[in-house]
Amino acid sequence: MKFLKQFTKQELSWMMYDWANSAHSVIVVTLLPIFFDTVASYTADSVSSISTWGYATSIAMAIVALAAPFLGVFGDIRGMRKKLFTFFVVLGVVSVAGLAFTPGMDFTSSTAAAGRVSALILVLYILSVIGFDASCIYYDAFLTDVTTEDRMDQVSTMGYGLGYIGGSTIPLLIFLVMNLVGVPMLTCLSVIFALTAVWWLGFSMPLLKNCEQKTGKPYAKGDVGRSIASVGLTIKEIGQDKPMLVYLLAYFFYIDGVHTIIAMSTTYGTNLGLDSTGMMLALLLVQVLGLPFCLLYMKLSARFGARAMVGVGICVYLFICVFGYFMRDLWQFWVLAVLCATSQGGIQALSRSMFGKLIPDKDRVGEFFGFFDIFGKFSSIIGPTLVGLVSSFMAQKMLAEQGLTAATATPEQIDAINAASSPFGILSIILVIGVGAALYFFVLPRTLTVSERNI
Repeated sequence: MKFLKQFTKQELSWMMYDWANSAHSVIVVTLLPIFFDTVASYTADSVSSISTWGYATSIAMAIVALAAPFLGVFGDIRGMRKKLFTFFVVLGVVSVAGLAFTPGMDFTSSTAAAGRVSALILVLYILSVIGFDASCIYYDAFLTDVTTEDRMDQVSTMGYGLGYIGGSTIPLLIFLVMNLVGVPMLTCLSVIFALTAVWWLGFSMPLLKNCEQKTGKPYAKGDVGRSIASVGLTIKEIGQDKPMLVYLLAYFFYIDGVHTIIAMSTTYGTNLGLDSTGMMLALLLVQVLGLPFCLLYMKLSARFGARAMVGVGICVYLFICVFGYFMRDLWQFWVLAVLCATSQGGIQALSRSMFGKLIPDKDRVGEFFGFFDIFGKFSSIIGPTLVGLVSSFMAQKMLAEQGLTAATATPEQIDAINAASSPFGILSIILVIGVGAALYFFVLPRTLTVSERNI
């Protein structure tokens, strides 16, 4: 691919981790909820599985978010970034490998058996998300090690683009082919979870081999304690830096829409009764379109600036929330998928590079990216939790209006209530992304980067 020749060996090696971990994003985050919904239907309380999945996602995000600033400061000790990155990659890979065994477990014989399997799925899912998100703290921090400030938008965006065309597309395509040729669904799931673990580990190797930590300070006795203590000072420093503070607050809210829609899309579609194969084909389309739209965002950001293009992405996601509320048919899911494809990679990539330019001290890039991650992850707690709470509230309200309970309702009635209550949960996302939009467009200072402020 000719357009990759403009990048250095270190930049390409860094990008390959997007190729590696994107398999987790599409397989675990989108396929696993469908399998979990099937297992959950055999449990004693099968009403609104979207709520349970939302809560599990929130728990995983909360763990990473609370640990992120401390993980970041440890990564700023010279030589530690790659070691910590490796640990969390292995944690994620092992967890996904464990998921490969769950489809072969007996979950149909009794509600107790289904409960045990569903609990195991949730635990492995949470661990895999922790591994994924914690490794990304160090991956993001490596961005300042492998490239220069003027190339960050290009490198960051291309990383997302390669992730879409590689890790997001190929494993999903393999799964769909196995399914279409008649391989039993549970076997397909076991194989694809195992492949995802191997894929994730294998394509992490270029970064591990070719990328080195250039920023940070050599370890000295007492550095761990001092690093932990410095978290409070960094919070104070961010609070005094208006562009960084407002940007992080805006990011906190608008990225909620992105993460929540990614995490909850297939669960939402399943509750609406949409065909799972059709949804997978739509998601495959998202991955195929991801690279060209990332390239488009990269070119447009070079002309109009990253700030303008992130603003475009925010507007797209505001519309997606409204469109999702009215979605009822599979063709509408396809439209929603295309809308997501236009901006999903671009808004995340440019948000990452914009923050990288805001960091005043490159020797503390891991610490600052730790705070960047905490804002992103806490937003991911609010979104799924809000969806779960609103969906569950509406489901219980609809049950009560019909004189039913979870125990007395038939499976058909439960499916109908889940389908009717879920759109209210999706619509609730617009509340938080709207706050992010207001901060981004009306409060964020026009002058952002350190170099701009020094002119």
